[in-house]
This record gives sequence, C-alpha cells and structure tokens, in this order.
Amino acid sequence: MARPSRYPLELRRRAVRMVAEVRDDYPNGTAALQAVTEKLGIGSRETLRNWLKQHEIEAGTRPGTTTEESAQLKALKKENAELKRANEILKAAASLFAAELDRPHTRS
Repeated sequence: MARPSRYPLELRRRAVRMVAEVRDDYPNGTAALQAVTEKLGIGSRETLRNWLKQHEIEAGTRPGTTTEESAQLKALKKENAELKRANEILKAAASLFAAELDRPHTRS
C-alpha cells in the first residue's frame, strides 16, 4: 500500500500551475522546476517533476496511466486474486466430494 503524500493536493496543483506560469522566465525547464521547488519548500526537484508528469498524463498531453485508471486496475487485480482463491477452494471441494462419491459404501 502506498503511503500518503506528505504534500497536500492543493500544494501539488499550485506548484504545477506555478511551473507553467514561470517557465518562460528561466533558461530551461529544470531551472523553473528548481525555482518553484525552493519557493514552495518542496523536498526535491524530482518530486515536482513527477507531479508535472502526472498532471500531463491526466490532461491527456502525455501518454501514460491516469490516476483513475490505476485505481481501476488495482481494484480489478484484487478482484481477480479473490476469484482465483475462491476457484481453488471450489476445485478442492469438488475433488473431495468426487472422491467421497467414488468410495464404496457399506451399509449395515
């Protein structure tokens, strides 16, 4: 299970907006990221770069898996594992009952 982010969602959104606003004021994207990171007290430039990347994926401007698709995939994987486990239980029960039916029964 992923740990919750130590940065609130609103801070992440604000940081992404700020990068878009100040990008032209700096010689390259990395410098803009560094400036916003320092201004908002974000621990790492890579953290902000990941937020920016995920924002672009969510907006559809970059290929990748959206947050909603990731949640759906996780839920489907969990359901699939539960169904496989139930299927194994049913197979074991069926073989147990089949073995019981194959045994000769003696009546007294």
